[in-house]
Amino acid sequence: MGIIWTILIGFVAGLLARAVLPGNQSMGFFLTAVLGIVGSLLATYLGQAMGWYTAGAGAGFLASVIGAVVVLVIYGMVMRKRA
Repeated sequence: MGIIWTILIGFVAGLLARAVLPGNQSMGFFLTAVLGIVGSLLATYLGQAMGWYTAGAGAGFLASVIGAVVVLVIYGMVMRKRA
């Protein structure tokens, strides 16, 4: 059941990141969920490295959305270079 919650929270964080960041990000359900999950992982590991979270503690929802925005910006820069 934990993986389902991770995918669901990741999808919601990815949707919010896409809503916050202006521009046209043409992604489907799968890439939006991956965006949110990667953003959450980024926020968790960065927060642990900075000492904000203890080992084993996950990032909060807001930090997951911020991580997803960072991943979306990087994704946009990579896709712009390819075009």
